[in-house]
Amino acid sequence: MCKLIAEFCQNHNGDFDLLEKMIFAAAEAGATHGKMQTILADTITFRPQFEEGLIQEGIVKSIKRPYMKEYERLKSLEISSSNSKKFVQICNQNGLIPMTTCFVREHVNDLAGLGFNSIKVASYDCASFPLIKELAENFDEIVVSTGATYDDEVKYAAEILEGTNFSMLHCVTLYPTPLDQVHLARMEWLRSLAPSVGYSDHSLVSVNGLLASKAALALGADILERHFTLLPEGETKDGPVSINKEQLQELSNFSKLSLAPFKFQDSLMDLFPSIK
Repeated sequence: MCKLIAEFCQNHNGDFDLLEKMIFAAAEAGATHGKMQTILADTITFRPQFEEGLIQEGIVKSIKRPYMKEYERLKSLEISSSNSKKFVQICNQNGLIPMTTCFVREHVNDLAGLGFNSIKVASYDCASFPLIKELAENFDEIVVSTGATYDDEVKYAAEILEGTNFSMLHCVTLYPTPLDQVHLARMEWLRSLAPSVGYSDHSLVSVNGLLASKAALALGADILERHFTLLPEGETKDGPVSINKEQLQELSNFSKLSLAPFKFQDSLMDLFPSIK
């Protein structure tokens, strides 16, 4: 059975009542995991190169993300420790496995103490090896996105996690991800490193619907992660790459189909040249 992670990300806009409704909706739609993000404004670092950004010869060398603006944005989205504990309890009560993304080492013990047994590592932390080592010692299930790391870094992360219950997700850190850049065949390479592999899909829902997600499932993904929302597309930062309750239900139903993979994969080659 494929695991379906409903990534609530920042689509709750800092409103725990809305986050609670998202848990209920995701559970009803067939998700297996409900995931929040543990990111606190006080843990981010001021980096001068991000104040104005840097573009050289049309290539973005450093994004523009001013510290104070980002600090204020993240501060408004924080979920308190007490509400994080409630999140775990409500997920458990509704048949979802509670999960969160851990971004800094100082949160590892706190999150374990709140009752999380499943943890997510973001793409930009796949090479944060000390963090991964600590997570492996404190959590029963670890899911690692690999979209922002070199092959040798992905391999070393897998070596650190060897012998644990871990999965690696193919991910493209381009929001939204065009279909000609999904590169789903990379899941097969990850399968040589991890006992379980999957796809974290950031394709544009209004244009591409669920096509990339369904292709990943047809190609044998053990896990599928999708941003999930109850709000209109324009009301959250991640809205354009987020699916709603009905779409999550459609993915859940699709994941349970008995597919003829080789015949189906042949047709996928025409839809997704990048997976050849």
